[in-house]
Amino acid sequence: MEQAQMLALVERHLKAEGAGDVEGAIAVYGADIEHDVVGFPTGALHGVEAVRGFYEELTANFRTEEEVPTHRYFTDDAMVLDQEMTGTVTGTFLGLPGNGRRITFRVLHIFEFGAGLITRENVWLDVASIQHQLV
Repeated sequence: MEQAQMLALVERHLKAEGAGDVEGAIAVYGADIEHDVVGFPTGALHGVEAVRGFYEELTANFRTEEEVPTHRYFTDDAMVLDQEMTGTVTGTFLGLPGNGRRITFRVLHIFEFGAGLITRENVWLDVASIQHQLV
């Protein structure tokens, strides 16, 4: 897959996620998506329906305000995105009450692609930074 195609899918996904558009966020995923947010109690999720629940929960509790890419790396079928994210925790995040606090933290995404869609997303969060800002 071309780099521009990968980037377009990822940007479409992130824009929808940030807007609270769950259906738009998962529309770029293949039916057998593997979605793994390291450290989340659910572990890796498999399939669009399981991932839909994750995004319903996320968008109900966190409102993305800004995503600033710091690095992007590409292979033939994968993209690594290192970014800084800022948003407001309207509910709970990582089990901690947000109380409407605005937080900024690093996120590392690894996206894999196949058949013109995202087939795997692996996410690493700077949990220590999040906890520090919410406690």
